[in-house]
Amino acid sequence: MSLKVPSLQRLIAELSKLPGVGSKSAQRMAMSFLKFSTADMESLRQALKDIKEKIKLCKECYAYTEDDTCYFCSEPGRSIHYICVVENPSDIDRIESSGVFKGRYHVLHGAIAPLDGVGPENLKINELFHRIEDLKSGGIQDLEVILALDADLEGDTTALYLSRELARKNVQVSKIAQGVPMGGDLDFVDQRTLGRALENRIRYNRDL
Repeated sequence: MSLKVPSLQRLIAELSKLPGVGSKSAQRMAMSFLKFSTADMESLRQALKDIKEKIKLCKECYAYTEDDTCYFCSEPGRSIHYICVVENPSDIDRIESSGVFKGRYHVLHGAIAPLDGVGPENLKINELFHRIEDLKSGGIQDLEVILALDADLEGDTTALYLSRELARKNVQVSKIAQGVPMGGDLDFVDQRTLGRALENRIRYNRDL
């Protein structure tokens, strides 16, 4: 039926661009929108407009925010001595759900993937180095960077690169440990397992 209705066909095509959404799922979603009231559709339209116009990157950690700094960088009581490095902003929610980590974050916005043409210069890695240098210049010497990256080839490559570079800067580096399976994604790790992984993180040798 949708193929005979141009406006519905266009909506299905747009929804199919979303990650993990196939044509059948997109069609079901489009059909659901047809049942929305005018007020519901306007609310959805405004929500989509707002995320495009209002959301930006935190100037400190590069998470998503509507202000200059995000909630986690602004929250009182968080230790500046611990910086948890994640691949994507959504990973922060997964870490927070563990209830263990009380430090700051840094979002890389991806991982090193040479086959895809993604190198360190394409990520927020230099920004991390500059941030650490500023902290050390400000008198914060006992820093620990915790690498909470996906346990896949790209995540391991990024972790190895960061551990070597940060060791040269005399920064303690650790990574989340047991509980996160090889080839796994943080989106599918339960809260208890992720909390245990943070508590039992493994430190890299500074001589790397």
